Amino acid sequence: MGFPRLWAALLRAWGRWTARPGPRVPGLPPMAGNKVPPALASHQPNRKGRGGWVWEETEHSAKRVKGGDDDEPPRKLPKRKIVLLMAYSGKGYHGMQGVSAAGQVVSLKVWLIDDILDKINSHLPSHIRILGLKRVTGGFNSKNKCDARTYCYMLPTFAFAHKDRDVQDESYRLSAETLQQVNRLLACYKGTHNFHNFTSQKGPREPSARRYILEMYCEEPFVREGLEFAVIKVKGQSFMMHQIRKMVGLVVAIMKGYAPESVLERSWGEEKVDVPKAPGLGLVLERVHFEKYNQRFGSDGLHEPLDWTQEEGKVIAFKEQYIYPTIVSTERDERSMAQWLNTLPIHNFSGTALGAAGTGAKVPNSLEGSEGDGDTD
Repeated sequence: MGFPRLWAALLRAWGRWTARPGPRVPGLPPMAGNKVPPALASHQPNRKGRGGWVWEETEHSAKRVKGGDDDEPPRKLPKRKIVLLMAYSGKGYHGMQGVSAAGQVVSLKVWLIDDILDKINSHLPSHIRILGLKRVTGGFNSKNKCDARTYCYMLPTFAFAHKDRDVQDESYRLSAETLQQVNRLLACYKGTHNFHNFTSQKGPREPSARRYILEMYCEEPFVREGLEFAVIKVKGQSFMMHQIRKMVGLVVAIMKGYAPESVLERSWGEEKVDVPKAPGLGLVLERVHFEKYNQRFGSDGLHEPLDWTQEEGKVIAFKEQYIYPTIVSTERDERSMAQWLNTLPIHNFSGTALGAAGTGAKVPNSLEGSEGDGDTD
């Protein structure tokens, strides 16, 4: 994983609490920077631990008296491997894949100082928060140990209205029958399929184009600022670039009557199918799963399971305060969904798109796999 802007901001925030000025000596005026008088060179501060400064002897230290309390060498506070639960709004920000997140997880080594979360958050903007921290094994890697990810996609329900209806009818309300039909189509994605038509990064015969979807469904709709929205949730072992947005886009095209249901089955074959890509606005990383790690280490008595149940209240509060309002207001101001719906008639769902299938061609992209093959913007 690279070092996007959010990661850099986190490191800067952490640096402010691990590079504090040296202590002031009683009776002497404060000195500029971190300099310490030569007479005190034998006791320069190394790093701050839980109980205060940890001191480090220099090569010019004075000899100690045998039998005294200073016989024991100074102890440095070791770094510990941890994971941080992060949430951020992706509007106008291109960090970890450019989408919003309510439950991103990153791993790193830190000195566990007091009130570490409050101190990091004090140097971050309000739309980027650290919600939780857990100790993990020394070799843990948040990308490699991830079993699955859950994303949600929030969209106005008029996206499911038939094409004969006004493209942005704010009075539209999703009926129970229509919601049932949406969920029937979304359930078709469950299982292992060849999703090469749902990304520009894979050829039809590449083994990595086969992805496993554990579940996909649409929740009950709700109204915000007079406009009805719904949230689609999808859990999979991994996702390719734009895969989720194209999965949503194809179902919307079928619901509106632009594409036949048979296109779903055909899209998993080797032929190239024209699959529309829904706007990126509503895409949110909901949760990162570490089920195998929890089975092996979560109950060994030494490590905590990576279960963020206690932080769930913070996650919900962040979504309600930053993510959902941003999606609603942006949709109203920019009409991203309505404008995209107007492009659906130009797609050819009955024929194949240009480009020979079976070539296995792959377009290089530096973003692919940067977050465990997550859906990128």
